[in-house]
Amino acid sequence: MEKETRISIEELKEINKNMVSSEKETAAAKQEMIQANLRLVISIAKKYTNRGLQFLDLIQEGNIGLMKAVDKFEYRRGYKFSTYATWWIRQAITRSIADQARTIRIPVHMIETINKMNRISRQHLQETGEEPDSAKLAELMQMPEDKIRKIMKIAKEPISMETPIGDDDDSHLGDFIEDANNVAPADAAMYTSLHEVTKEILESLTPREAKVLRMRFGIDMNTDHTLEEVGRQFDVTRERIRQIEAKALRKLRHPTRSDRLRSFLDSEDSKL
Repeated sequence: MEKETRISIEELKEINKNMVSSEKETAAAKQEMIQANLRLVISIAKKYTNRGLQFLDLIQEGNIGLMKAVDKFEYRRGYKFSTYATWWIRQAITRSIADQARTIRIPVHMIETINKMNRISRQHLQETGEEPDSAKLAELMQMPEDKIRKIMKIAKEPISMETPIGDDDDSHLGDFIEDANNVAPADAAMYTSLHEVTKEILESLTPREAKVLRMRFGIDMNTDHTLEEVGRQFDVTRERIRQIEAKALRKLRHPTRSDRLRSFLDSEDSKL
């Protein structure tokens, strides 16, 4: 083996040791992030009570979403982790509500078995980080694999999007299904963070400078405005507005402000 790789056994052992150490450190860091954001899960879960799932089940599903967020989070893209995690937590909870609603059309004698399978599946995911397949579920539930497959098929039977959810007659299953045309969680998180950073940066300018830039570039408005239109708003000449705009833009070019926005541009470039 040493001849093939040109690496000594001792070096291979050291490499393996470093890899194991790095994996442990990564796992510990992920666990720390999960623990630090458990309150976020509870906060979001509270908004979905009385819609078909017990509060503790909502928290458990939210925790699974949080785990996925920790695995997929890319800090280099510039958005806050809490903003990104919120999307995954909501997705996990709403999908679980949808799954629960499916039991309405499932024979009563199967509901208990399906619920047991779901509990075991969630537990396995939390313990290993992997979704169990039919073979693994058959082993864990001590049932034939073909029967597990039938149960999984029944659990996934489609139901109407108009199926009522919870005690509120105004809430339907379709309200909780993710729209495939929606912005991806990562992109939505980035846009939300960009909006927050832009707002903070504008607030660091004078109120007049901030309003001039908002009007000129259409920030939080339906359209942008000409120098004349902004001038009429402030009862000054277009030249005066041009001067205010130029001064405000010079301030934005300062590294303390521009560097915060540049990270979002870098994120977009990395996707091309």
